Amino acid sequence: MEECKAATTPMSTNCYLGVDEVGQEVNQTMYRGLIGSLLYLTASKPDIMFVVCLCARFQSCPEESNLKAAKRILKYLKGTISMGLWYPSHSPIHLVGYSDSDFASCKLDRKSTSGTCHLLGSSLISWRSKNQVCVALSTAEAEYVVVGSYCAQILWIKQQLEDFGLKISKVHLLCDNTSAINLTNNQVQHSRTNHIEIRHKFYSLRNELGILDMHALS
Repeated sequence: MEECKAATTPMSTNCYLGVDEVGQEVNQTMYRGLIGSLLYLTASKPDIMFVVCLCARFQSCPEESNLKAAKRILKYLKGTISMGLWYPSHSPIHLVGYSDSDFASCKLDRKSTSGTCHLLGSSLISWRSKNQVCVALSTAEAEYVVVGSYCAQILWIKQQLEDFGLKISKVHLLCDNTSAINLTNNQVQHSRTNHIEIRHKFYSLRNELGILDMHALS
């Protein structure tokens, strides 16, 4: 892998890991050693945390497709050795969040994957990518669930900033799903979404956090 071609992302956008029933098995010891090293590396490279943990699910019986995904992480590491996060000292103090979700991407349990990131000014201070705890029945529900998760994270960030004397009254949340935005702006529509457990808590969190009207990404 020392002479491999560098990759710009730790995982391909069209790669969906699951149980490969027709794939060829690979050496378990070698695969587990690779995953163990990558898990150790996540302490200083948190951007590979999600894909490494995803590959770690298949340590008991790794297939060729799983090894290919793990090698993709090494290609990504090779291309990002000199990269890091930049935190300018004169960045304006305003909190902005981005949320997104796919729909039923996991082949094992058909759960969606949530993705959020939070910027203080122009500095990235928090990001997350993980499977949702429930199975979404639509893209609107999947996006709505990640928005609720975002609010919980924002509440924690605001409390941390207040400890440093920074009080932020308004937070911008950017979402790219029109149905989820309409759902959060119209409480009447909640009668059609009884299967979403977080629906009642979202408004109290939204009012407490001072979240502005959600905007759709162009």
